[in-house]
Amino acid sequence: MSFDGVFTYAMTKELQRTLVGGRISKIYQPFPHELVLHIRSYGNNYKLLLSAHPTYARIHLTNEVYDHPSEPPMFCMLLRKHIEGGVIEAITQVDFDRIIIIHVKARNELGDVCTKQLIIEMMGRHSNIILVDAQTNTIIDSVKHLSPAVNRYRTVLPGAPYISPPSHNKLNPLDATEETVLKKIDFLAGKLADQLVATFMGISPLFAREAVHRAGLANRTTLPKSFMSLIAEVRNEAFTPCIYRGQKEIFYALPLTHMDGEVQSFDTLSEMLDRFYFGKAERDRVKQQAHDLERFVANEKAKNEKKLLKLEKTLEEAKQAEQYRLYGELLTANLYAVKRGMKEVEVVNYYDENGATVTIPLDEQKTPSENAQSYFQKYQKAKNSLAIVQEQIERTKEEIVYFDTLLQQLETASPKDIEGIRDELIEQGYLRARATKQKKQKPRTIELERYVSSDGTDIFVGKNNKQNDYLTNKFASKDDIWLHTKDIPGSHVVIKSKQPSEQTIIEAAHLAAYFSKARHSSSVPVDYTRVRYVKKPSGAKPGFVIYENQQTVYVTPDEELVVRMKKPV
Repeated sequence: MSFDGVFTYAMTKELQRTLVGGRISKIYQPFPHELVLHIRSYGNNYKLLLSAHPTYARIHLTNEVYDHPSEPPMFCMLLRKHIEGGVIEAITQVDFDRIIIIHVKARNELGDVCTKQLIIEMMGRHSNIILVDAQTNTIIDSVKHLSPAVNRYRTVLPGAPYISPPSHNKLNPLDATEETVLKKIDFLAGKLADQLVATFMGISPLFAREAVHRAGLANRTTLPKSFMSLIAEVRNEAFTPCIYRGQKEIFYALPLTHMDGEVQSFDTLSEMLDRFYFGKAERDRVKQQAHDLERFVANEKAKNEKKLLKLEKTLEEAKQAEQYRLYGELLTANLYAVKRGMKEVEVVNYYDENGATVTIPLDEQKTPSENAQSYFQKYQKAKNSLAIVQEQIERTKEEIVYFDTLLQQLETASPKDIEGIRDELIEQGYLRARATKQKKQKPRTIELERYVSSDGTDIFVGKNNKQNDYLTNKFASKDDIWLHTKDIPGSHVVIKSKQPSEQTIIEAAHLAAYFSKARHSSSVPVDYTRVRYVKKPSGAKPGFVIYENQQTVYVTPDEELVVRMKKPV
């Protein structure tokens, strides 16, 4: 667990330095469990993200751009009423736990000054954001409600008194000494890291393993010293935010010498969390929002793959048309030699220069003439079906490519892209429109993702087929540069420049490869050409184009580059 009490302590200090004394100018709730507070502090504007996400609960300053719902949720409106325009008096941590309180001085409806507490509890699936009246310690409201039927220890409902989550009577490590460690740890029992976690508040297994690792041969002499040296780093705020990429990716506020793999350091904790959570929480939201869509598209692709196998089998049978014609002609020429009830007959193949014989299977119930006629009918049927089956095979292959492309788009989609994909499937007749009693909705505006290359050139990316069609056929100029992964499902990418630099082309190719099915591959081929050479065939599926005069570059997708290049539209 990276966001433990130690990390919360470090984040509290970072936010205190930046936000205390600042004024909350705007409040948004882009998602059910996330809030974004716009704060003006020391002449600068900041965005503070508060998340009670069951997996990605956190608090930090962010540079990410979030779409705000046209109608704010009730909790957001309540926060605007109580703390928008208020001044942040203090930011504190509760004991050494994963709880941060933002103390806000604001005015009520009567104009009287009052203090509210915005409490962020980062407790995994029990995470919550709660607004409390500081004078009465009464809950005004919260992101998640908790009734007495669910939790007997405490109630989280409007009007109830606020009670902190249970502390489990652990010791605050900031008050500890080497003697405390010696008294509380049983060195004969083993599992020293687990004992540290069980003894001290806010200590995660990550921190405990680091203390044991730094102790070397952990014993009564070395472990208390290594533990207290880590606590000294916390007290002295000697934080070094880093992301560690080994078997799995983790972050922490202190250097972790026991971790192997690549290490990436950052100037601030907030900058690090912005990078670490880039796309993670969004992917989780997309999975929840598009679960039914993803299952439908995967099923449609699987159905077409089965259909293709059957069609290919039918094609093989259809290719036997000439053999059926030969059997019919040879039987007609040898009717005198065939008797009813025969299972087969061997006749000379007069088409063969060497006069070879052919064995023809017969239906015992049919006359010789009926057997010949049966083969002619099979010949005619196979001949007619040959063209139809080949056409169906091509159409089925197009369907498989189409659904494969949609699956790729769902992998890289943001929540706002999902509805565009859903609309497309409805328009194409694959899905029924959802029944709604609301007024007819206006057509959705198409928003493209904007990136900027290292030399300042704008690059735009389509994240679904509607965006791809709009980007390539309407938004782009004829002499702009268009990119797409070669023979791999992916996004359309357009460089808004007639003569982009080679570096810009390479960076745009990284975007094309990253937003494709090959995002985890290396040396991905990316074609590029001018938009004027990109054509959409008549009647083609959304997003499908053909192009010519292309050149190809090979790149290995770089997520760090993608993060750096992303800019608001």
